[in-house]
Amino acid sequence: MIVTTKDTTALSEDEVIEMAELSVGRTPCFDFSFLTEQREKWVLVTQVREGSKLRGYSFCTLERIGGTPALLVGLAHIDRNAKSDQTLKTIIHDQFRRALLAFPDEDVLLGARLTTPDGYRAFSGLDDIVPRPDYKPTGEDRAWGRRLAKRFGAEKAIDDKTFIMSHDSPSAGGLDYVAAKAVIPDGAVAAFTGVKPADGQRLVVFGWAMAEALASGKIPK
Repeated sequence: MIVTTKDTTALSEDEVIEMAELSVGRTPCFDFSFLTEQREKWVLVTQVREGSKLRGYSFCTLERIGGTPALLVGLAHIDRNAKSDQTLKTIIHDQFRRALLAFPDEDVLLGARLTTPDGYRAFSGLDDIVPRPDYKPTGEDRAWGRRLAKRFGAEKAIDDKTFIMSHDSPSAGGLDYVAAKAVIPDGAVAAFTGVKPADGQRLVVFGWAMAEALASGKIPK
C-alpha cells in the first residue's frame, strides 16, 4: 500500500470524485459536494492506494487547542474489504508521523467522531481513551468533549456525559471504518451503546499518544 499526505488545497477535482465514488451505496455517503466543503475545513488529506486503487482517505488538522498539541480527524473513509484494517493503520500511522514532526517531544491528543465501534481501532496504543467502559469521565474529560465538538462544528450538539454528538445529516463527518479481521478493543461496543449513526449521531472519542510512543513509531499498534 502507498500512503501520501498533502494539503487539502492540492486536491484535484478528479481526486475528490474518486473519493466520493468510494462511498457510493453506503452510509454515511460522503458525496462530491460534501467532500468539496470538507476540503475547505481541514488542512491535510491522507490517501492510501493499493496500486492505483484508492482504498481509504482522511481529512485532518494538526493544531493546538488551548496550547495542547492535537491531531483532529475531521472525516475518514475506509474501503470495506479484506484490507480495511491495514488501510486504517496506514492512515493513522502517517498522520501521527506528521504529528511527531509538528510536535516533537510532546504528547498529542487524537480526537475523532466515530460512526462505528470498530473505529476504536484508530486509538490502539493510546492512553486515557475517553469514553471507555467502567470509567466515569472527569470534569476535564467532559470539557475536552465540548472543545472537540466545537472544533467539529457545534459545541452545543454534544451530550458531555455520553459524548454522543448529534448532527442534522447522516452524512456528517466522522471516521467510517468496519474491521475486516482485527479484534475490536474490549468495551468498544458497550461504549457505542445509544449511538445512531444513520440519524447523524457520532461518538466523540479522544485519547493521548505519549511522546515516547510517537517517537518509537509504533502507534497505532
